[in-house]
Amino acid sequence: MTTVRNSPANTMNPCLCRQCKKLEQCWPESGLPAQTAIARIRGGPLAPKIRGIVVFRAIPGGTEVSVDVSGLPPYRPAQNNNPQVGPHGFHLHENGCCKVGDPASPFDAAGGHWNPGNQPHGNHAGDFPVLFSNHGRAVMSFFTDKFQVADIIDKAVIIHESPDDYRTQPSGDSGRRLACGIIRPAPDWSDC
Repeated sequence: MTTVRNSPANTMNPCLCRQCKKLEQCWPESGLPAQTAIARIRGGPLAPKIRGIVVFRAIPGGTEVSVDVSGLPPYRPAQNNNPQVGPHGFHLHENGCCKVGDPASPFDAAGGHWNPGNQPHGNHAGDFPVLFSNHGRAVMSFFTDKFQVADIIDKAVIIHESPDDYRTQPSGDSGRRLACGIIRPAPDWSDC
């Protein structure tokens, strides 16, 4: 049996929402809609071992983003005109398309960074913290108030080869696209 961290709702009645995938079972007093979306990440031709999941969950004031990904290439400093590899740029992109296309430049169909507010790079709604890999695995969770879960359905999550510098326009010089996943609403298992 899987349980989640204590909340006012589960102090009296243990919560099984991670098992049932029903957020309202955990937080009924919050008035939050049970909004959760998931992107399943798959590596492309430049890093085929990458696999992972990104979960977007509505919480008071914004969205909690959690990522667990493995198979990331090891860190390599820039040298001999080759780019730095890792920590890895991590972004929302405007199109929900993970078509590989050109194997040397995969996932171009995902378009540019999602930037509904037309902000300079470093302040895009789709700009996320970089992924720091430990033996190929990165696990991270953060909060953003730049979007709600419903805003990002059918957008793409991209993991890049190099870190984002959060300055270079329009995309932060984060290099080639290694992995991609399309954001979909989480299934609603109403029979649990």
